Amino acid sequence: MGEVHGLPLADYADNASPKPPFGLQEAPLSNILVTGAAGLLGGEICALLVAGGHRVTALVHTNRDIRANDGAPVPVAAIVAGDVSLERFGWNAAQFEGVAAEHDLLIHCAATVRFDLDEADYRAVNVEGTRHALALARAGGMAYLHIGTAYVCGTRDGTVREDDPLPEGGFANGYEASKAAGERLVRASGSKWAVARPSIVLGDSASGAIRQFDTTYAAFKLIAEGKVRAMPATPGATLDFVPIDHVARGVAAIAERMERAAGGTYHLVSGQPLAVTRFATAIGAYPHFSAPALVAPETFDPAALAPLERRLFRRIAGLYASYFQRDPRFDDTAFRTLTGRTCPPTGEAYIRRLIDHCIAVGFLPAG
Repeated sequence: MGEVHGLPLADYADNASPKPPFGLQEAPLSNILVTGAAGLLGGEICALLVAGGHRVTALVHTNRDIRANDGAPVPVAAIVAGDVSLERFGWNAAQFEGVAAEHDLLIHCAATVRFDLDEADYRAVNVEGTRHALALARAGGMAYLHIGTAYVCGTRDGTVREDDPLPEGGFANGYEASKAAGERLVRASGSKWAVARPSIVLGDSASGAIRQFDTTYAAFKLIAEGKVRAMPATPGATLDFVPIDHVARGVAAIAERMERAAGGTYHLVSGQPLAVTRFATAIGAYPHFSAPALVAPETFDPAALAPLERRLFRRIAGLYASYFQRDPRFDDTAFRTLTGRTCPPTGEAYIRRLIDHCIAVGFLPAG
């Protein structure tokens, strides 16, 4: 099928799929294309789909290493190299049409989740990347499952329902705004679509394990190690931390119910928001870590911080400060009705499992 960016467009292998472990299979065997398959969530989704008996094609940019959250390689049927920010993913017309014709469902995981990029970068990947993925789905008559974020609600508080209208503004950062813009494209596409919206994705519910540490974990590390000692926080603010296993299993469950899921939006959330004060207490329960001082936003002055702390706050921790200042309550009724799934218990016990894993693998100091 040719090459894209110097990499084979597809590597095919006949892989025996294990027996479906979750009882999810409602749909016949599907040919599923997953964008962003080398990413943390994309790899775990691929692992579950392969285990469920589906033929999975992994679309990657340059990294061809597809792994589950536990680090195990995923025996996908094919790997396709392409750039979602480019029209036709950078492929020629024949390659584009060939990939489109081979698949029944496109799960669009590819996105940038950083909070420190320029608007042009967000637009290229999160907006134009969605536009290009939708074009591929339309070309092949594929159903389309979009991975968004629950925080397209913006900075609002209170109950956030899955069928609430998308806001036009009020976003805390370019990431949220770009994901909302991408979701608008999905809704206007005319495709058979569904949207899955995770909240703040962290480690496994049972073990706390996570394959790679980025985004939220970088800020968490600075806080725990006392390098950022204060965060602006609003009384009553909450954080919706959701385990990666619940999100990935939720996406697989929606994918296998696309006929019923089509046209719907589904929150993949904990439904158990953790008060910011309890989050701080959970960190401070470890004697060698520092619970952050929670400061009223109107009195918090980053310029008054010590020079190193000021730089770390502005470059990393401060990017997440808005999440310490709001209290969204994500309703997931539509998701639970569709799949029968609920999130495992989280709360402070879950935070301790996350911290213990970070210590066990050396991401955080043992003492």
